[in-house]
Amino acid sequence: MEEHILELNRISKSFDGKMIIKDLNLKIEKNEFITLLGPSGCGKSTTLRIIGGFEKPDTGTVLFHGKDITGLAPDKRNINTVFQKYSLFPHMNVEENIAFGLKLKKKSKAYIQDKIRYALKLVNLEGFEKRETTSLSGGQQQRIAIARAIVNEPDLLLLDEPLGALDLKLRKDMQRELINIKKEVGITFIYVTHDQEEALTMSDKIVVMNKGIIQQMGTSKSIYDEPQNAFVADFIGESNIVDGVMLEDRVVSISGVKVECVDEGFGTDEPVDVVIRPEDLEIREAGKGYFDGTVISVLFQGAYYEIKIRVADTDWISQSVTAPRAGETVGLYVLPDNIQIMHKPRSEDAEVVRE
Repeated sequence: MEEHILELNRISKSFDGKMIIKDLNLKIEKNEFITLLGPSGCGKSTTLRIIGGFEKPDTGTVLFHGKDITGLAPDKRNINTVFQKYSLFPHMNVEENIAFGLKLKKKSKAYIQDKIRYALKLVNLEGFEKRETTSLSGGQQQRIAIARAIVNEPDLLLLDEPLGALDLKLRKDMQRELINIKKEVGITFIYVTHDQEEALTMSDKIVVMNKGIIQQMGTSKSIYDEPQNAFVADFIGESNIVDGVMLEDRVVSISGVKVECVDEGFGTDEPVDVVIRPEDLEIREAGKGYFDGTVISVLFQGAYYEIKIRVADTDWISQSVTAPRAGETVGLYVLPDNIQIMHKPRSEDAEVVRE
């Protein structure tokens, strides 16, 4: 029984002497929706291009269905790619664009017409067969690009920031469309983005990358709730990340105050990073929390208020549906379960990969 549709083994890639991907290992199961997430320059798009065959790694191998395809040309892999710029043929109408790959495979006219109808229904663009692609909106063009990829029945669909050029509302609509398409066609998706919300919303599994290294891998919930280092905590959502000292099991010192937590095994008097999500930082009356601080600012964000509180020389961010006044003194409290303790990184490039 095949366990993984794709395996990347010790992949490294440099451009002009600069390391872009460093000894990367990744296994992807069939029918997963995997998102490669990270800031610009982290190596996620280069990883995708290596999978698609558009770049060759300096070292390492790419296995597809257990076979080494590292040196195989893109058109020899049963893998299709959807780019941010769509790459539709402007001189062809919608059905001609969708049929292009099928005609190269010398499929029959009846087969092609069936596939076009199926693909347009899948992307909610029935009746658009004769439309010119230049007359379509950005969202419609993106759907046609996806339809063109899907009709070729790839085992793996690569999507390189495909929603980056769309406005916010259309981007959210397309997120839902992609999830539905993925469920309908049963194709493995590998999706590249720097948008944390996209990744958290759409993915079965997220691979967080920085400086060509996988920092953490897991479900949306596990990465958000249990970040493995300060980079992941800071990049995935908002976080308060402050210095602390682990005094003993389940007790951490923050700004000289002993605070209960649930973490163990750090030893005694160990410098650590303390991570608390803004929604977990409770604002109470002065004197009824771990710390007292002064409200510096209150910003209305629609669903909640974002409140900045200064405690000594540290600024904390809290999110709440109610808000104190700027200048008011308040107490801050957090439940032990909502405190994440992390080792200080031994080096800037320290690699962490956990399921």
